[in-house]
Amino acid sequence: MKIGIAQLSPLRGDVAYNLQVHQSLTEQAVAAGVSALFFPELSLTGYEPELAHLLATSPQDSLFDPLQTLSDRGQITLGVGMPLRTGAGVQIGMILLSPGEPRQVYAKQYLHPDEYPYFVAGTEPGLLNVQGTNIALAICYELSIPGHPQRAYQDGANLYVASVAKSAEGAEKAAMALSAIANAYAMPVLMANSVGPCDNFVAAGQSGVWNAEGTLLAQLDTTTEGILIYDTQSETAYANKNP
Repeated sequence: MKIGIAQLSPLRGDVAYNLQVHQSLTEQAVAAGVSALFFPELSLTGYEPELAHLLATSPQDSLFDPLQTLSDRGQITLGVGMPLRTGAGVQIGMILLSPGEPRQVYAKQYLHPDEYPYFVAGTEPGLLNVQGTNIALAICYELSIPGHPQRAYQDGANLYVASVAKSAEGAEKAAMALSAIANAYAMPVLMANSVGPCDNFVAAGQSGVWNAEGTLLAQLDTTTEGILIYDTQSETAYANKNP
């Protein structure tokens, strides 16, 4: 099976434009034979905490219909970032669209203190089964909480995917943490980061794949949109060549 991570430069609050980019990258992933594709944190809005309450929605929003159509047609599972409106408040969400299945949600359980004024935490762990592979879902700051990957491992995760929005310094620290997670729990780890302006920083890309020993297999650069693919059978990773 092939699992992909998408790196993109979202425009601040421009959901319509960002949706088009998501569709384009999804089409590329389908053409490359990818079975699941994961996008960065809050990828459809950009990481913009101050705008989240204005843009938050529900998984049933027709906004996601074009992506659901691509999922159904291309037999691909998608994890896309979007603020979610709940009775308790706004959550940092990942909408999970699977072929022919009801939409699911993973909401960030561990918030960074800077996020407290804007968001409420999710309460359920994220574990997604795709073709028999249990994929643990993490959103940004969660990868730095030891209990998060530990719980994922205990729940039977075979692979750990982190959806993030990180600066150059943050991406470097995340890479070290993810390598350690991969090695500690003997499972491959993938990170999807944005590029370009986010909130009060610049996201620095470097989306990557680490094998079960914690060795970096492949990494995108700091500025370019694209897809990184991990092949679970050959245990190799590579950038998609589709322009």
